Amino acid sequence: MPGTKTNEVSGTRAVLRHYKMSAYKAREVLDLIRGRDVDLAEEILRSTPREAARVVQKVLGSAVSNAKNNDLLDPEELYVSACYADEGTTMKRFRPRARGRATRVRKRSCHITVIVSRLPDDRIARRRAREADRSTALRSRRVAASRRAVDAAAEPEEIEEPIGAEAEDLDLDVAEEDTGDVFEDTDEDAVEGTEDVVEDTEEDAEETDESEEPDPEEESD
Repeated sequence: MPGTKTNEVSGTRAVLRHYKMSAYKAREVLDLIRGRDVDLAEEILRSTPREAARVVQKVLGSAVSNAKNNDLLDPEELYVSACYADEGTTMKRFRPRARGRATRVRKRSCHITVIVSRLPDDRIARRRAREADRSTALRSRRVAASRRAVDAAAEPEEIEEPIGAEAEDLDLDVAEEDTGDVFEDTDEDAVEGTEDVVEDTEEDAEETDESEEPDPEEESD
């Protein structure tokens, strides 16, 4: 006995008819979301850069709205139970070609159908348990972070002199010592230079006196 056909799947459906797109292009996008949760299917469609993804996303939103308003189902507990695209009417046109010939152009259309149903109870239970574990982990991390902040605020802070100030004081002390050495060297050089000048002046004066003394023999003549 054959199983349930795709168009006979129970659930809330939304249908878009006579959309100007080939069924092949729509089926490539529908294969991505078949059997997925509604939230995950919407994320996949938003990240798919195709025109068919934009159209299928609108049909999916319409199916979820029908399930929420007509069947009173929770949108967070829905999944895509079936989705398919049937061929619609094909308009035939002709394009002129060389040598008086004409080429047939087929403008295809399709009917897109999306069916959403409620998740099984076991899948809903696993999903809720996973969400509870995630929320518990987030809460424990927040509590640990707040406790660390309180402990850090309770510890007394040690007042230390900044390293930059110590370095500046050391630089000033070294500069003062170097300046004192320079002044001492300058004073010693000045004293030594003065003594040399005085000695040279005295020697020149003695030589001048000797040259000016008269010779006694010349005076007797």
